[in-house]
Amino acid sequence: MDRQKVIVRTGIIGILANVFLAAFKAAVGLLSNSISVVLDAVNNLSDALSSVITIIGAKLSTKPSDKKHPLGHGRVEYISALAIGMIVIYAGLAAMYESVQKIIHPEEPDYSFTALIIVGVAVIIKILLGIYVLNKGKAVSSDSLIASGKDALLDSIVSASVLVAAILYETLDISLEAYLGVVISFFIIKEGFEVLHRTLSQILGERIDSKLSRQIKEELCTYPGVSGAYDLILHAYGPEMLVGSVHIEVPYTMTAPELDMLERQMTADIFAKYRVALTGISIYSVNLSDPETDALFHKVYDMVTEHDDVLQMHGFNLNKQTSTVAFDIIISFDNPDREKLYREIVSRVEQEFPQYHFSVILDGDISD
Repeated sequence: MDRQKVIVRTGIIGILANVFLAAFKAAVGLLSNSISVVLDAVNNLSDALSSVITIIGAKLSTKPSDKKHPLGHGRVEYISALAIGMIVIYAGLAAMYESVQKIIHPEEPDYSFTALIIVGVAVIIKILLGIYVLNKGKAVSSDSLIASGKDALLDSIVSASVLVAAILYETLDISLEAYLGVVISFFIIKEGFEVLHRTLSQILGERIDSKLSRQIKEELCTYPGVSGAYDLILHAYGPEMLVGSVHIEVPYTMTAPELDMLERQMTADIFAKYRVALTGISIYSVNLSDPETDALFHKVYDMVTEHDDVLQMHGFNLNKQTSTVAFDIIISFDNPDREKLYREIVSRVEQEFPQYHFSVILDGDISD
């Protein structure tokens, strides 16, 4: 599946559908003097513009790497998603302003049966369009398409509300036009801020997807001699470009040539299977076959992991020549003072085993 082609094709469908809906709704709104229908048409035009930005972002994100951007241009998609969020917010604010004006200076709408049918058909089209765009966005991991799909589904609710207001006016002579416009505006603005929040969170750097991190770690542990995989860190340079590093636990007897071959094979296999570039694979050398090391490991492990917020201890190593014990611990972000617990753990093992020097590293709770 060509990701760019899917995004562009879906975007074009979105543009055509929204322009078509906007034209009909605008005609209905102007002829019936309905502010809510006109605002709904404007909202469709903003959706069409969002689709245009999605297509432009998809095109720019596939530009080849260059000297200034050696890891490609994939993050352009985040920028396009931000632009879509700001367009949605602007459309909502404009709609809010017009609705308030209608409350201050009310005008009587005049619906026809044809107008109601057109709005009803628009609701069905918008629901189908929203489901289609959302599914395509999830299939190709496009935040811009996902945002557009969710916005389209929200629009279908908005259009349905407009239809209900029109029916109420025609049957019960209750005019909710302007007030409904305010409610619609609020939901449009809310969706815009949600799009901005999601995208900014991704730009800041979110936690690695649990399923992906576990799959990669489990895959690495299937190689001969690898007893554990830890500290997987991935950086996103767009939805299709993940770059990072990992630590693996291997026997202390492995030679440099053996490690070199192992790391090369791992790098190639992980990239081929998950499209993740492991630019750094570091090692923990373990020797639990030694009775002293094994006994000490289990004592320290039990002591460290008795704390509920300690998620993991790994990379245990005893250097008998220097009497140095090294290991890493991961403390959950749920603990309000991770540094305090870390110091307590280090102090306790030092008091319990004064014959050793301890080098304990506090790792971040980066991946599951």
